[in-house]
Amino acid sequence: MSLLALLLPGLPIVAGGALLLLRRAARVVALLVALVTVIQAVLAAGVRPAVTFEMFAGFEAGLAVDGLSAVMVVTVAVIALAVLVFAAGEIHESQGRFFGLMLLFVGAMLVTVTAADLVLLLMAWEVMGAMSYALIGFWWREPGRVRSATIAFVTTRAGDLGLYLAAGCAIAGAHALTLASLGTTSTPWLHLVAAGLVAAALGKSAQLPFSFWLSRAMAGPSPVSALLHSATMVAAGAYLLLRTAPVLAATGWAGPLVAWAGALTALLLGAVAFAQHDLKQLLAASTCAQIGFMVLAAGVSAVAGGTAQLIAHAAVKSLLFLGAGAWLTSLGTQRLPELRGAARRYPLVGVTFGTGALALAGLPPLSLWVTKDAVLAAVDDPALSLVSLAAGVLSAAYAAKAVIAVWLPGPEHREVARLGLLERLPLPPLALLASVLGIIGLPAVFEAWSRLLGAPGPAPEAGELAVSGLLATAVVLLAGWVRPRRPEASGGGGLLTGWLRLEPLAVAMLWQPLMTAARALARFDDSVVDGAVRAVSRAAMATARIARSPFESGVDGVIRGAAAGAGRLGALARKPQTGQVHTYLAQATVAAVILAIVIVLVR
Repeated sequence: MSLLALLLPGLPIVAGGALLLLRRAARVVALLVALVTVIQAVLAAGVRPAVTFEMFAGFEAGLAVDGLSAVMVVTVAVIALAVLVFAAGEIHESQGRFFGLMLLFVGAMLVTVTAADLVLLLMAWEVMGAMSYALIGFWWREPGRVRSATIAFVTTRAGDLGLYLAAGCAIAGAHALTLASLGTTSTPWLHLVAAGLVAAALGKSAQLPFSFWLSRAMAGPSPVSALLHSATMVAAGAYLLLRTAPVLAATGWAGPLVAWAGALTALLLGAVAFAQHDLKQLLAASTCAQIGFMVLAAGVSAVAGGTAQLIAHAAVKSLLFLGAGAWLTSLGTQRLPELRGAARRYPLVGVTFGTGALALAGLPPLSLWVTKDAVLAAVDDPALSLVSLAAGVLSAAYAAKAVIAVWLPGPEHREVARLGLLERLPLPPLALLASVLGIIGLPAVFEAWSRLLGAPGPAPEAGELAVSGLLATAVVLLAGWVRPRRPEASGGGGLLTGWLRLEPLAVAMLWQPLMTAARALARFDDSVVDGAVRAVSRAAMATARIARSPFESGVDGVIRGAAAGAGRLGALARKPQTGQVHTYLAQATVAAVILAIVIVLVR
């Protein structure tokens, strides 16, 4: 059991590190490792392995698979396999580096969802951030992509500081680092732990005000986007909040704060998604919005509904990003006006992409129709319910915009590259999952699902499902009627297409003041601190020069005089050394006489 707990994340981590060094047969090794990881994940979900070991100062660390992490490890492993199959057909350069980084990324996420303590969680959290930077900037010869990777990395790292705060306060308030002990943290440390967890999770999951980094993440290859948006890094923040929902509830303030952050992100980033003219940007903004429903679920303690939304969204979003990547590879564009007719030219991609988009819209009977309502069923605040419902309607609007754009008749496209079998292979299975995973949220199944997770919660009622399904259908039909008549109509102005100007706002309010302060400190260091050090050095040299003359004439003179005297005494001592025995006898006699005189005088 313990060995399986270690092997589950250990295999992709070791294999990923080996590929970075060896870079041979990278595609084959990566696919084999991904397949074995799926098998291990299924076994782990069944047998629930755990391993615990002692760290410094008596603190415990370990990996464990419980109900929530059992669902997560299977989701991560299955989505990773599908994405790597697609990548094996698309990525042709630096394969050792790409597949090595991807496996390390997957391994870090598996540690994140199985970590039983904050130390291992924090280590995996940091590795995910580093791998995301390397993968977003994979084409490192293009400065724009590297800059985007840097912005994404710095932004998430700012939120990650909260996890360090949470770990430190957990030691102070509970004298333990296990996730199970966080709820027993004494006040005021409990509130600081919750604040740190919230900051880290909102940053990782690109919730307001951190959302803009996910727009920058689109600079990476499409398989990276598919994995990052669905089952790894962006989902990690939502997972952390779902895992620590009891801590949020115990504070009294963290739960409502998280719920409103998720609902507002779902609403505002839904509007951003609707305004986009770039397919990958639309999908990126929709990820922020859909993760918002999971964050909302954590805030209202709807862990079962939030987890159902997480795994259904993982299948839907990986499918949509792989479809967008297929068109980008074959047609060389991701602009919606230029993708008209793309679904007709590539029917398999078009049908599967359409399935995913309609699931994203919440159209019955597809998955997100049910799982989204499983979250909304737990919301009691009328204002929060209204905002969430509006966000759900926007989901239908931006998803309809995407699917209609690619299915509208358009001009003949010039094919840049042909789609291979590997790029097509994962699309049908993901479309099937996007269609059927909603069964989890049906009342007959939801009770068993809640028992599996150990997190009871209300199931969506038939009336709620009917209302949301009718609203989604109406919005999609309305979009289908309006869009062909105004094909270039957009859903918003510059504020929305520019992601609410969050990045310029962050630069103006945080980055520039920090840089100004850093430059001021650097000038202070150069002019004051460094100047003082240099002044002390100059004063010491001047003192040495002043002291050198009397030293030479005083102390140095004494030393030289003593040396000269010793030399003269040595010369005198050498004179008796004649080598003649009778001289030595005379000297001994004189010495004996002198000694006798001294003895007599002393007496």
